[in-house]
Amino acid sequence: MRVLGVDPGLTRCGLGVVDVEPNRRSTLVEVGVVGTTPDMPLELRLLKIAETIDEWLDAHAPDVLAVERVFSQTNVSTVMGTAQASGVVMTAAARRGIAVALHTPTEVKAAVTGNGQADKAAVTKMVTRILRLDTPPRPADAADALALAITHAWRGGAAKPAAGGGMTAAQKLWAEAEAKAKRNHR
Repeated sequence: MRVLGVDPGLTRCGLGVVDVEPNRRSTLVEVGVVGTTPDMPLELRLLKIAETIDEWLDAHAPDVLAVERVFSQTNVSTVMGTAQASGVVMTAAARRGIAVALHTPTEVKAAVTGNGQADKAAVTKMVTRILRLDTPPRPADAADALALAITHAWRGGAAKPAAGGGMTAAQKLWAEAEAKAKRNHR
């Protein structure tokens, strides 16, 4: 399975393509970051992200796009920019008929490190080990994109609840956090 992981953001949008075999052996295809500066008009920042994701989708023809699910209770400005970048990325995949899966940061951390509360350094360290890389992917947005791709493939290649219709522990935590944020917002 070939997965393109995307850690969305306006300033730095991490991109990582990974091939994953049925035995979970994961191999790096390409990793990078598309960056924009805050002084650029928003529409030009989104256009740069859109053009770059189009290039990556055309060049790598992934089976699926794994994107970090946007959520925050505090910084609305950052969330808006991240959500806008996510929308551009997901639209590019939809135009090509490529499936899109969303994963929470907690799910990703748990999948690659075994700890849903792991820090960025731990995620980067495990991504480096999983992909058998000589040097860690930098910046952290690039490592996060690779972690998203690995997580999606390792979780059976679908963003569905766990077998039997139940939710994973990370999905339950996510649902609880979303419900709490909605209650507090009223």
